[in-house]
Amino acid sequence: MNAITTQLQEIRSTADLVRAAQTGDRAAFGELFERFQPTILVIAHRRLRSAADAQELTQDVFIQAMQKIDQLRTPECFIGWLRQITVRMAINKSVRKPPAVSVEPELLEATVSATGSPIEAALRIERKIQVQAGLGRLGAMDRDTLVAFYVQGHSLLQMADHFEAPLGTIKRRLHVARKRLAKEVDAMAIA
Repeated sequence: MNAITTQLQEIRSTADLVRAAQTGDRAAFGELFERFQPTILVIAHRRLRSAADAQELTQDVFIQAMQKIDQLRTPECFIGWLRQITVRMAINKSVRKPPAVSVEPELLEATVSATGSPIEAALRIERKIQVQAGLGRLGAMDRDTLVAFYVQGHSLLQMADHFEAPLGTIKRRLHVARKRLAKEVDAMAIA
């Protein structure tokens, strides 16, 4: 047999498989898939330049072909029809796919915020609760001094004006209030 006769037999057998698949023969369509999947994969890879995308597109092409095979009027033209589906779907995929963005590692590090582990977050929350409870156990003067400085962000001069006390007195109150708060929080941690 010469090459032309072999090609005609292959076309005929492909056409026979297509006709069988058009009548619902899944095994015939499976054979078409096995026969033409490598060709479609190459076309998809040339269009998309990504092995993963090409593999995905190949699967999508054969799903589309299986759903629409009854619309193919000339079974001998199956491979051309399959190529057209592949090219059309590859164009659609490349148009709809957002462009890949390249980011320098330094930029990525600068924009990523480290939030820590869940355990660290739980410990921060627990510590916050302990500090708030400790503030509640302090006297009014100590609590007001700490809240004004650490929570409200007042400067020492602003606090001196607000409390109508000399700057040195405010510094001392702040120092004493911090020590009392630390004792309260430590006592709660031990208990």
